[in-house]
Amino acid sequence: MEHYDKFNLLPDETITDINSGLKLIQKRDGLTFGSDAYLLSAYVRKSPRARCADLGSGTGIISLLLLAKGKVARIDAVELQPDFAELITRNAELNGFSERLRARCTDLRELDGTSLGAPFDIIVSNPPYMKPTGGRSFSERRQIARHELFGGIGDFCRAASRQLKHGGLFYTVWRPDRLACLVSALCESGLEPKRMTFVHSRLELAPCLVLCESKKGASAGMYVTPPLIMYESGAGAKYTAELNKIYETGEFDEPYQRP
Repeated sequence: MEHYDKFNLLPDETITDINSGLKLIQKRDGLTFGSDAYLLSAYVRKSPRARCADLGSGTGIISLLLLAKGKVARIDAVELQPDFAELITRNAELNGFSERLRARCTDLRELDGTSLGAPFDIIVSNPPYMKPTGGRSFSERRQIARHELFGGIGDFCRAASRQLKHGGLFYTVWRPDRLACLVSALCESGLEPKRMTFVHSRLELAPCLVLCESKKGASAGMYVTPPLIMYESGAGAKYTAELNKIYETGEFDEPYQRP
């Protein structure tokens, strides 16, 4: 397909400016970048020398945010869909991270402990939240990104455990109504949940997301942080001070860290 404009966009693509000084090429009919990806990247503790893997990377947005904030040294981004794996490479080039971000087009269910090289210090994943349904949406790309068509949460946790070194950290974002599935999958994979934050769109509403940090081979014991509230109560959509700070710094600070 013929490319056009200075960013070499295809007709089915768009480009978005991210508030960290990044530019992100996305598919118009794909699942676009949202707050869950940004919050997950901010939840990762800074470890500038760490080697990281991003499972189910999509466009590579989480990997790009981690590198832009200096949180890790290098990332292998695992993505099943070839056109999205190509997007990761292009987004890395566009933002100057070609030497530090490598796309790996493969099925994470087939990864063993040596598939990507040495064990990783950190693994991140924003996996599909929803169980498979009988129908298909108008976009196969969105269907794959949202639904567990090519791997459920158990597959993601097992893949993370196989790739992590002992004591390595796994970060994920998930739906609160399926939290039991996440915790069960983590524990069955040898990943102990150590820190968890519930995210609410507004104080008076039930949580819409949960962020989780797990550690391979750790003993039991988890710190549940105070909740993160995204918007002030009342009319309008004004960010809370806590969310503004996270968007500005790319970090969760106290009291969202372990005491």
